[in-house]
Amino acid sequence: MDKQSFLIIYKGFIRPHLEYAIQTWSPYLRRDIDCLEKVQRRATKIVDGLRNLPYELRLQMLKLTSLEKRRQRGDVIEVYKILMGKEGVNPNRFFTLDKRAYNTRGHELKLYTNRSRLDLRKNFFSQRVHGLALEQPARNSHQSRVGQQFQESSSSM
Repeated sequence: MDKQSFLIIYKGFIRPHLEYAIQTWSPYLRRDIDCLEKVQRRATKIVDGLRNLPYELRLQMLKLTSLEKRRQRGDVIEVYKILMGKEGVNPNRFFTLDKRAYNTRGHELKLYTNRSRLDLRKNFFSQRVHGLALEQPARNSHQSRVGQQFQESSSSM
């Protein structure tokens, strides 16, 4: 199968099933992440001339990112939309802003993370996004910068 046909079929039929409601149930166990990634790993072998190449190189040649990177990118975009009021959700229900960080340097949107006593809590949306790069968001170009950041990090893999 050629690259263009594969990308149309993969992006239209396969990837939507792999990413269905991913922000809600984002897998955190390595075995679950690997299980989802294995589907994409296997699917990329269908393309002519890419079967014997390493997975990262196949992704690079098809201009795809790993599903794990896509989930992280989606989380960062969702945090931005919640903090900017684009979702119609009260940001205070999810996040606490770190007031101390703005006085020293950076921006006013740094998140404060409460300590989690249970491992289960560490995987909640409001907790798992804290470790992701939420750099100084420019009001209009944040989503494109996030896309570039994740594209650069996935191409360096």
